[in-house]
Amino acid sequence: MISFWERESFISYDFVIIGAGIVGLATALSIREKNPKASIAILEKGILPTGASTKNAGFACFGSLTELLTDVRSIGSENTLDLVKTRIKGLKRLRERVGETNLDFQQHGGYELIGKNELNAVDQLDSINELLYPIFKSEVFHLKPRLIKDFGFDENTIKTLVYNPYEGQLDTGKMIKYLLVIAAQNGIVIHTGAEVISLEESGKVIIKAKAHNSTVSFDASRVIVCTNAFTKKLIPNEELVPGRGVVLVTKPIPELRFKGTFHIDQGFYYFRDFHNRVIFGGGRNAFLEEETSTEFEINENILTILREKLNTTLLPNTSYSIDTIWTGIMAFGNSRQPIIRWHSDKILVGVRLGGMGVAIGSEVGEKLADMALENDV
Repeated sequence: MISFWERESFISYDFVIIGAGIVGLATALSIREKNPKASIAILEKGILPTGASTKNAGFACFGSLTELLTDVRSIGSENTLDLVKTRIKGLKRLRERVGETNLDFQQHGGYELIGKNELNAVDQLDSINELLYPIFKSEVFHLKPRLIKDFGFDENTIKTLVYNPYEGQLDTGKMIKYLLVIAAQNGIVIHTGAEVISLEESGKVIIKAKAHNSTVSFDASRVIVCTNAFTKKLIPNEELVPGRGVVLVTKPIPELRFKGTFHIDQGFYYFRDFHNRVIFGGGRNAFLEEETSTEFEINENILTILREKLNTTLLPNTSYSIDTIWTGIMAFGNSRQPIIRWHSDKILVGVRLGGMGVAIGSEVGEKLADMALENDV
């Protein structure tokens, strides 16, 4: 049941964005920057953003050496370069919009742990540096084998480290917190606990949402769907699959010997420091079929793998205990590029971030805003 006051002030908008994660918030803010008078609302099914935006490990990265080599093989050098450019532009936009202090942004650099099976990637380091030179104007990747011992890693397992100085890390919670604050300051209405169940185009787009055991119908001139892994509930034929990721964080380790962001096995495993804690995630590749899920459950088999790697490779002979464990849901597809397209005359889609939402989310939002504003609302 909707009152007269609710109908007049809370139901109709120029733009409705579905999903209050990085892409949804970035889209709303980019629209506001380009159109100060537009009425804008975001509908979010959870009390907090659902998916990966508040559940990632806080990497401000653009791809490790082995990841980029895999991209070159699958999509070619030119497309790989474009992908890196998008990630760098997205990170720059995020840092400028939120502010590095508010993000708790730190740039200790990024490292990749190279085992025996990845040593052939080192032979191609120069070719990747040459590919990336037009973006960075300097060499990106450098070998740092002496740091294996300094960081306390297992020297029998890790054969060398590949370092790049351009990678950073941030506080995921603060990132979303300040994006929400900026959205509110800019007059963007955010309705939480509003799960969109259908979209119907007539003169406007009618958006039906479940809220508090009832259904509320919103309407908008344009709708932008930014629900990433959960998009098929609204658009069943979209080309993407969910990918669940397990993340854990240790309690503080006083003798922790490393700082920075770290990648293993083409980025399928990743870890970083955070105030003397270790944030460690990954392992999805060991159980790909099981982890193609939108259920927030923890796969104990993956947790066993993560613990084993902590014990034997990352923190050998170091005492630690785990503080908390959680899962986030990402979206992947046959292409590494995100989906940014018109679904219909009035509905846009910006999804399938490929586990790179922090890096590309703000740039995806900018492109969606440009498209949504192509014709005046």
